[in-house]
Amino acid sequence: MSTDKHNSGSIRSFVRRRGRMTDAQKNAIRLYWPSYGLEFRQNGLELPAGFDALKLEIGIGNGDALLHMAAADRGSLYIGVEVHTPGIGRCLNQVHQLALTNVRLVMHDAVEVLESMITPGTLDRILLFFPDPWHKKRHHKRRIVNQHFRDLVFRDLKPGGSIHMATDWQDYAESMAAQFLADARFSNAGDASGYAERPDYRPQTRFEQRGLRLGHGVHDLVFTKKPDSSSPA
Repeated sequence: MSTDKHNSGSIRSFVRRRGRMTDAQKNAIRLYWPSYGLEFRQNGLELPAGFDALKLEIGIGNGDALLHMAAADRGSLYIGVEVHTPGIGRCLNQVHQLALTNVRLVMHDAVEVLESMITPGTLDRILLFFPDPWHKKRHHKRRIVNQHFRDLVFRDLKPGGSIHMATDWQDYAESMAAQFLADARFSNAGDASGYAERPDYRPQTRFEQRGLRLGHGVHDLVFTKKPDSSSPA
């Protein structure tokens, strides 16, 4: 398995945590990674043929949403990107148990995956559910949604492809909405504030349920790459 390495001057949108690995997670990585894992590479992906669409989830956690979507949509190939090994191990176990042949996992920084592994114009959907909000103002520079991220999203989506984001942090929702609403390369699938109804394909994750218990509003944002857009924002 690869480990993610950044150039020394880059700012990460995540902190690598040394979570404890259970024996089941270790065994899953040993047994199932060769079948469902994709090593990070600089020159694109080698993907199985025969799927109608290519969809990528950034930060799968334990894989709950990814597994739900892939099980309900076996005609699409789902790529799940995650940096934390325990989550990869748990997800691999579930992928194997559910016999999900339409899931592949990458253990690497999602920005570098978008930069180097995805062929431009090939993704039908990018999914970003409950990213780290970096809620302290001095940490906002670590938030994954920024100009560079939008440029990568625009480059890697097919015309008419969409990015679906969800968060339970109001100020992050406002920030993401403002960025995409101001970006002429994307059309808004939500209301005037940029908020959309939760699509049926997205399950309520444990993070969302926790946010709801804490009284946080949950916001979905869906923006589509305009078919005739070619210039930067």
